[in-house]
Amino acid sequence: MSTVLIGILLPLAGTMLGSAFVFFMRRDIPDRLQKTLLGFASGVMVAASVWSLLIPSIDMAAAARPAAGGGLWTVVPAAVGFLAGMGFLLLLDELTPHLHLGAQRAEGPRSRLSRTAMLALAVTIHNLPEGMAVGVVFAGEAQGLTLSAALAVSIGIAIQNIPEGAIISMPMHAEGNSRWRSFLIGSLSGVVEPLGSVAILLLASALGVALPYLLAFAAGAMLYVVVEELIPETAQGRHTNLSTIGFAAGFVLMMAMDVLLG
Repeated sequence: MSTVLIGILLPLAGTMLGSAFVFFMRRDIPDRLQKTLLGFASGVMVAASVWSLLIPSIDMAAAARPAAGGGLWTVVPAAVGFLAGMGFLLLLDELTPHLHLGAQRAEGPRSRLSRTAMLALAVTIHNLPEGMAVGVVFAGEAQGLTLSAALAVSIGIAIQNIPEGAIISMPMHAEGNSRWRSFLIGSLSGVVEPLGSVAILLLASALGVALPYLLAFAAGAMLYVVVEELIPETAQGRHTNLSTIGFAAGFVLMMAMDVLLG
């Protein structure tokens, strides 16, 4: 139980650590570093979605239907869950007023909130699927996923939350917020992660047969964030090659952690 609790809280700790950079850096994050960090975060999330979520979803569906012999039904839960996760984040994105990373104007049906609040909402949207992913891999421990594999996902997301926390708290301070306010808002944006993890754990315990769908749902939600937010931001302006290098490093790191610890 203590290991599960640590795993659930690790991503929040990563966000808080990244947000704390505001106390040690005087200026905003240099563009080169920001591109590299965003690319790194993208690589971690893509690798986690594939190795830790989609592949286990397909394997669980195959184990549940051995007579199918690797046929269509082994792919259906992954496909349905993936599309549902994408659709859920798309709906949340449309209904919630927020700023995309790097954007100057608010997007959403209601845009009277402050820029700081918009940024906080944007990061909260990013963190929700990550918390769901952590919850679902720990729920999968009872159905074949190893504890070390679940911890690998949690550690990987915590690592990618460090640059994400810094990328949010530093611009907030540059906008005129105090260091403590920037740190607290950046940290609070990560609170949704343990909440999402606990919600998924409770849901999975009640609907154990739905676990392959939940794994793919978390993967779809995470990849939506990558495609909609992170990659477009890394492709803008100069130094895009650094984001590609960062993506490669993050992808390989997460892939290696999942394989070696799984």
